[in-house]
Amino acid sequence: MATTRKLVVEIVDAKDLTPKDGQGTSSPYVVVDYYGQRRRTRTIVRDLNPVWNESLEFSLAKKPSHPVFNDVLEIDMFHDKNFGPTRRNNFLGRIRLGSDQFVAKGEEALIYFPLEKKSLFNLVQGEIGIRIYYADEAAPPASKPAVAPLEPVVEEKEEEVKPEGPDESKPPPETKDGPAEVKETAEPPPPPENPPAEGPKPNEDASPPSQENATVGGEEPPVTEPNLPPEAVSDGPKLPAEEPPQNQPESEDILLETSDAESWVSAPRSPLPGVTISRSVSGSIPKTKTGGPQPLPRSMSETASYTSEISDVSTIERSTFDLVEKMHYVFVRVVKARSLPTSGSPITKISLSGTTIESKPARKTSTFEWDQTFAFLRDSPDTSSSPILEISVWEGTGGTHFLGGICFDVSEIPLRDPPDSPLAPQWYRLEGGGAHHGDLMLATWTGTQADESFPDAWKTDTAGNVTARAKVYMSPKLWYLRATVMDAQDLLLPQLTAFKEASFQLKAQLGFQVQKTKPAVTRNGAPSWNEDLLFVAAEPFADQLVFTLEYRTSKGPVTVGMARVPLTAIERRVDERLVASRWFGFEDPNDEKRGNRSRVHLRLCFDGGYHVMDEAAHVCSDYRPTARQLWKPAVGIVELGVIGCKNLLPMKTVNGKGSTDAYTVAKYGSKWVRTRTVSDSLDPKWNEQYTWKVYDPCTVLTIGVFDSWGVYEIDGGKEATRQDLRIGKVRLRISTLETGKAYRNTYPLLMLVNGGVKKLGEIELAVRFVRSAPPLDFLHVYTQPLLPLMHHIKPLTLFQEDMLRNTAVKILAVHLSRSEPPLRPEIVRYMLDADSHTFSMRKVRANWLRIVNVVAGMIDVVRWVDDTRFWRNPTATLLVHALVVMLIWFPDLIVPTIAFYLFVIGAWNYRFRSRAGLPHFDPRLSLADAADREELDEEFDVVPSNRPPEMVRSRYDKLRAGARVQTILGEVAAQGEKMQALVTWRDPRATGIFVGLCFVVALVLYLVPTKMVAMASGFYYFRHPIFRDRKPSPMINFFRRLPSLSDRLM
Repeated sequence: MATTRKLVVEIVDAKDLTPKDGQGTSSPYVVVDYYGQRRRTRTIVRDLNPVWNESLEFSLAKKPSHPVFNDVLEIDMFHDKNFGPTRRNNFLGRIRLGSDQFVAKGEEALIYFPLEKKSLFNLVQGEIGIRIYYADEAAPPASKPAVAPLEPVVEEKEEEVKPEGPDESKPPPETKDGPAEVKETAEPPPPPENPPAEGPKPNEDASPPSQENATVGGEEPPVTEPNLPPEAVSDGPKLPAEEPPQNQPESEDILLETSDAESWVSAPRSPLPGVTISRSVSGSIPKTKTGGPQPLPRSMSETASYTSEISDVSTIERSTFDLVEKMHYVFVRVVKARSLPTSGSPITKISLSGTTIESKPARKTSTFEWDQTFAFLRDSPDTSSSPILEISVWEGTGGTHFLGGICFDVSEIPLRDPPDSPLAPQWYRLEGGGAHHGDLMLATWTGTQADESFPDAWKTDTAGNVTARAKVYMSPKLWYLRATVMDAQDLLLPQLTAFKEASFQLKAQLGFQVQKTKPAVTRNGAPSWNEDLLFVAAEPFADQLVFTLEYRTSKGPVTVGMARVPLTAIERRVDERLVASRWFGFEDPNDEKRGNRSRVHLRLCFDGGYHVMDEAAHVCSDYRPTARQLWKPAVGIVELGVIGCKNLLPMKTVNGKGSTDAYTVAKYGSKWVRTRTVSDSLDPKWNEQYTWKVYDPCTVLTIGVFDSWGVYEIDGGKEATRQDLRIGKVRLRISTLETGKAYRNTYPLLMLVNGGVKKLGEIELAVRFVRSAPPLDFLHVYTQPLLPLMHHIKPLTLFQEDMLRNTAVKILAVHLSRSEPPLRPEIVRYMLDADSHTFSMRKVRANWLRIVNVVAGMIDVVRWVDDTRFWRNPTATLLVHALVVMLIWFPDLIVPTIAFYLFVIGAWNYRFRSRAGLPHFDPRLSLADAADREELDEEFDVVPSNRPPEMVRSRYDKLRAGARVQTILGEVAAQGEKMQALVTWRDPRATGIFVGLCFVVALVLYLVPTKMVAMASGFYYFRHPIFRDRKPSPMINFFRRLPSLSDRLM
């Protein structure tokens, strides 16, 4: 059944409105305007805290194209003149919301928005609580809709769309037929009372249009993300701006599709050497002198040669630079065969450059079907020795009987670039063997990894492993579930009445997460707890939250009752408001059908205002809250090109030979990417490019390299249970990247093991950050808090943060391991630094060394003062004397002089800013090279330990005393390094903001009297709470965003 999408706006209530009737009250009503459709609520008489609980629906099937209608939902509140002495409807406030704050049904939450003024002279106060979401409903029957009195504009707009038939009483058809749309668009609509300037396209916005419809109805340009550059927008069907796609992942991250030809650069190429075409075929095909297959000639009118196509490719590619290199492949798509002299399931064999592969057995229908694509690396060193592509058909699974074959000259295979349409397969007559009249349908072309057939094709560098394909993974949407256990009633069972006091404890379980309240002692069977229990839940919500009431006795706990709450019935919130509490009855643990008089009082909610931490705070890649309604627009995109690795060490031994099957995993935000696995290569080349949306520049992109055992899982040997081995990891901080600049560097892959630091190879990466937000909006991000507001209003304890983070890592590991190909749990834990908080004496000494390096700057200042005092530099000493005299006679110049001095230091350091590669793991800073063997053994010791008891006891005592010291030293060192980062240009934007601000402060303080500045500062500090924001101050937010060296520790 066809469905139509609508926008539902629930007007719940309002608080603390402005009185407008002259008697201290107001009679408010709300008017909602969306695309010219206006709805209003009823009037609540004389109430400053009105409650409506009304749902207003808006159609999305018709969006006017007139520029007067904006993609904004406007909600206005007025005082009704019929219930007061006023002669007009007085304005009480309004809010304006963009379509990016609308969510699908099921994700909505009650949000309170402060009412805004229409002009400077409006007196507005209070806030309004609303829910906004999209909902689908069945299409109405073909009948003329009734005209509502409050919807004249909407109905007139709906009547503008007429069906093809002459009957105007029927609604427009719901089909998306292209010719029908053209005809409807061409026909002039009946003249309405208020015709728009342009006739909108009928039925085009009710559902995502197909490519055909998008081509036919070309009057309206496709809607794209406003904060993305043109190259980051995918080429698929466009969705309306206010209508998100169904089942869309929580982050609208963009994968820079390799099929985008504009993103490739034409690298200079040398002409291909001349090759001699040999008539002999591979040994796998029987050689025949007369009836054997010969290379098929291709006329120059049909397609040019491979060499000539390469020289002309620069005219097709429109980009001047990109992050990765082109890798040419010979693609072979085998579709089907006919008229073969066999009744079984034949196979095809494709041979090129000494590599022979077999297809799967054909599926027997009216023909023999395969529909498989194979990709052979064109730049292989063996290509010049065998420029013949051989395709043969064999009978039987093992290929025992030759049925026929075809040969192609590789130099005459056409070159295809992604802007071109896919090459159509053709029928070719099989030669040789027993298929005298057999035909094979196939297509051959030369392309790159930008080809849309590349991801699912069999590739020579992956050895055909099905788990070696490149994939993009999305983390599940995680929520904090807060269960407030308040009290219980009627808990005294007949067998417990003899006791004067009873101790009860409530256990809550969600999956593998189990938490308990403190024991509560009661005499009347009504214990009280008032405790908050926090859990991590992942969408979709299929589990139940189980509460178990336990009676504590000397012999152990006794279960009194159980209560089950489905997660789908729990309310969501995005702020600190209290949700309604509920009573839940207990069930008999022995008989679920029999009830229990006991019940428990709970307040349950999903906290969408928090960010669920799954990474360490100093290397976090995303700080957005869970609720989509609170997301800010993206400020840019980051592009990553994974080029390849060099000089990798053999990670395993197979058949007496060392080998490495390497692949790369990159993680940013909720999006994970995995490159294809290059089999048995110590210098793998991937040349894959990916793109992420950036919502906060002070985040970290993590790239890891691993060795795969997946190819042996197919064989089912003992190696199938082995874990993928770590090769190394790289971290790139987005804030250290200059806008629009491409960084291409080689990073060492270092691993800290029991024996010390071990270099396992190098990885070559290219990264680029492109800003999409306006410059002022982008710099404004530095004044905003890193974490959402709920982390400051109702902060979590350190114990809760660690516990919830470990839980989130486990949930992500289980979720991603269910994908195909799976992302193993050990990979997820390594990428998320699940063991980064482990205690180590090496880390304690490294943090102490960081503090010493910070203090060393102050020691240099003391030495300079001592040199000046002893006249080692007479010029500097004379200038200091003049400065002292000036500051003593004019003390008002002390503060501006300090500010100007900081400006000079920052400007001077700009010349000496680092132009080398991006910062990476530093073994020297981590003391990894100088670590003691005993310290490394302690750091990598497993639990439970197999060391002697005396050694374990001493290490435990050291852990109790040093774990807290390690954390404190790390925090102190990080604060000092952030102070240094103010003038060292480690973050070019942050240092630029600070240096510019110092210059402005120095200039203002030179011109404005100090007393006036001090008085204004005092008034600002002691301002009334209504003028204060609950967020931390911009200066604190700016300082917290500065980079430290914590992310460079191993």
